[in-house]
Amino acid sequence: MNTTPSIAITAEAMAERLRAALSPTHLEVVDESWQHEGHAGANGTGFGTHFRVRIASPLFTGKRKVAQHRLVYDALQIFIDQGAHAIAIETL
Repeated sequence: MNTTPSIAITAEAMAERLRAALSPTHLEVVDESWQHEGHAGANGTGFGTHFRVRIASPLFTGKRKVAQHRLVYDALQIFIDQGAHAIAIETL
């Protein structure tokens, strides 16, 4: 049984979480779910399943891409647990 509280999976909610966790100097979160209708993980609404994140953060300094991406995934884990299917990450 999933005991994680349900949250809205929106680009703005993800952006808020990333701002709080990573203090980004640049941040874009785009919901691209509508482009994936009919694909695996789509929920039929056109929202809340597929996202693109472009982010720069001082916390990335000196870290390899894998470690940078892990910081982003860790910050967004609650959304993944709630059903976000795909998050494309571009660290700057």
